[in-house]
Amino acid sequence: MSASAIICAIIEKIGPLPANVRTANMAAGYDDRDGVIWLDGKLVPWREANVHILSHGLHYASSVFEGERAYGGKIFLSRKHSERLLFSGNEIDMPIPYTVDQIEAAKYEVLNANGLKDAYVRPVCWRGSGEDMGVSSARNPVRMAIAVWEWGAYYGDSKFKGAKLDISKWKRPSPDTIPVHAKAAGLYMICTTSKHAAEAKGCSDALFFDYRGYVAEATGANVFFVKDGEVHTPLADTFLNGLTRQTVIGMLKDRQIKVHERHIDPGEMEDMQQCWLTGSAAEVTPVGSIGDYNFEVGNLTREIADGYDKLVRA
Repeated sequence: MSASAIICAIIEKIGPLPANVRTANMAAGYDDRDGVIWLDGKLVPWREANVHILSHGLHYASSVFEGERAYGGKIFLSRKHSERLLFSGNEIDMPIPYTVDQIEAAKYEVLNANGLKDAYVRPVCWRGSGEDMGVSSARNPVRMAIAVWEWGAYYGDSKFKGAKLDISKWKRPSPDTIPVHAKAAGLYMICTTSKHAAEAKGCSDALFFDYRGYVAEATGANVFFVKDGEVHTPLADTFLNGLTRQTVIGMLKDRQIKVHERHIDPGEMEDMQQCWLTGSAAEVTPVGSIGDYNFEVGNLTREIADGYDKLVRA
């Protein structure tokens, strides 16, 4: 019997991982955990889910991914995430060799195999090692993995008191320079550097402006503002139109709250009264400050955050 078959048999027999094991997993590095990862169609013991050092994705960012959350055993907007994964692959000329139905089945297979109901779900696809090891990679296989793990609030206690954001020195690029609507690994390079700089200043995250100087998004979340009972959010023409963003816009419209999707000049933040971030990881997180601009964690922010929590668990 293979190692993956053995670990799956054990999980099936004992059920969900004991709390002390899950706690140990949360304290360990992401390469040193118990459980299984779905890799190229098979469940593989977590520590054995490895790739070769000459994988093209590691050198040239030929990689796309999704970030999703499962609530009570159901992955929120799962199919839309799978569809976007395939779209992102096509955007960077990396056709993914799985259908939406196959990806859906794989996500639930690995979620159940790890005995998790409330979890973060990370599908990732990349060009592996093969005949090409230069910029071109058409002859290299496209590989795929799905990992799941327990993950609490992305911004910690900021969900209650409001996150503190820095303003990044980098700008979101023009759509004619890079596929800005793909969830591609290369687009996150400036996110990592910006978040590191923000954390060094005691902030939770950083806000980007776009190449024209308009307000864009945070490093992994979209941004909303409230002024006089109406909501303003940057037009998603240079960055990912997040699924959580779309969900929250729908929630606001259902409540008969006017939503303005438009270009926002940075100076307008002076007059904004409330602010929040949205994303699969961030969920709905209030913002207390962005640079020198301050916001209250007001009633509408709380209402949308609570409404979103109820929606994903419905």
